[in-house]
This record gives sequence, structure tokens and C-alpha cells, in this order.
Amino acid sequence: MAQPLLDARDLVKHYGSVEALRGASFTADAGEVVALIGDNGAGKSTLVKCLSGAEQPDGGTIVFDGREVVLPSPVAARSLGIETVYQDLAVAPDLDPAANLYLGRELRKSGPLGWFGVLDKKEMRRRAAESFRELGVSLQSVDVPIGALSGGQRQSVAVARSVVWASRLVFMDEPTAALGVVQRERVLDVVKRVRDQGMAVVLISHNMPEVLAVADRVEVLRLGRRVARFRAADTTVEELVGAMTGALSQEDA
Repeated sequence: MAQPLLDARDLVKHYGSVEALRGASFTADAGEVVALIGDNGAGKSTLVKCLSGAEQPDGGTIVFDGREVVLPSPVAARSLGIETVYQDLAVAPDLDPAANLYLGRELRKSGPLGWFGVLDKKEMRRRAAESFRELGVSLQSVDVPIGALSGGQRQSVAVARSVVWASRLVFMDEPTAALGVVQRERVLDVVKRVRDQGMAVVLISHNMPEVLAVADRVEVLRLGRRVARFRAADTTVEELVGAMTGALSQEDA
């Protein structure tokens, strides 16, 4: 069996007396969509934060591409080709979509102007418009502040930003939660295209039909531990819900 791209083993995370992760494990392979599901409080968001450098686990190991790694920050994760779409989007509302896409990766003008830090806004807008078009993201304008766009459009920009910059793995925490039917389908199409390019996609979602429609595998967290793993093609919504609630259990995963 091929080695997983990401292999998290026995992660522990405390917030004071609260044990958010109690030996949680998780794997993701290149070229697959793996869904991470669980009830509220199961530890999904904490696990993703630990795997994307936003938080540091108190125990356990993270193996990426065959070697043990430490992720002290999101920047360290990005250096490995890992990007994240957080549930709160983490966009800058006063900046336009292009500026949000290039936030922290701004292009400078060539020549002397670039030496003084002058940004090449025209080129960023051109490339951003091209990226949005390729990903099927429809915006009323790339020149207005993102705060003036609809919730669904802001969500689409956040998804596009992570997909554009990821090279190995992208975490998507409820990426379709604020989207209408058409935009939801477009995001799921993007997820499939990213997978088909050989990247790993980790989808965190409460939408079980959506999970079964797009995921190759499903891993279930409950009370800070992985309790079940399924092939999406071989399971049902009822089985997934049973694993999430404890009504149906597998041998310790």
C-alpha cells in the first residue's frame, strides 16, 4: 500500500482542562478527497488547525510525504504546499478580490519601483481574474471591496485563494456552507478538479449527501478521536451518522 501523503498519529490538544483531541489520528492520500466528519465538539476544527500550523498539538506526530514534520505556523505549512479554507473565511473585507487572492504574496512592479515596494496591482488583477475564470468563480466585479460582495461570493474567493496556492494538500472547512445551489456545485467541481490534478483535498462538512457525492474516503471523529473510516462508495448516510453519534462503532481506528 502506498504511503499516505499526510499521516497524523495520536494527536493530543488541551485548552486548559478541556481535552479537544484525545489521541486523534488521520490520513490523506495524494489524488483523493477525504472527508473529515463528526458532531459539534468532535475536534474537527482543532485537528485541522493542528495539521495546518494554526495550532500546535501537545502530543503525537505528523508525518508529511514520508518524514516527520513540525508545523509551528501556517507559513510553515504553506512552505510544504498545504493551504486551508477556514470556516470564518479569513478574508480582508476592505480589499478587493484580487488583493485578497494575493494577500501576503503581493506582486511588485519590475525595476526601480519594485525596489521601493510598489505593488503591481494591474498584473495581480489580471491574474486573479484569470484564476477566478478557470475555477468558475463568478464575481460582479474584481474592483470592489470583498465586503461588498455576497456571502457566497466571499466564500468563493476564499476557496479560490487556497486552491490557487496549494500544491500538495488543501483543507476545506465547510467550503459550501454559505453558497447557493449553483455556487455549491461549482465549488464541488473545483474540489474534484484539484483531486484529479494529484492533490489531496480534506473536506470538513456536516452535509452528508455532499460528502458521499464528492469524497473518496470518510474519516469520523468523535470526542477527540478517530472512531471509524469508510470508503465513500461502500457506505450510507445512516452509517455515517451512526458512527458520529456512537450508535454504530467500528473497532478502534
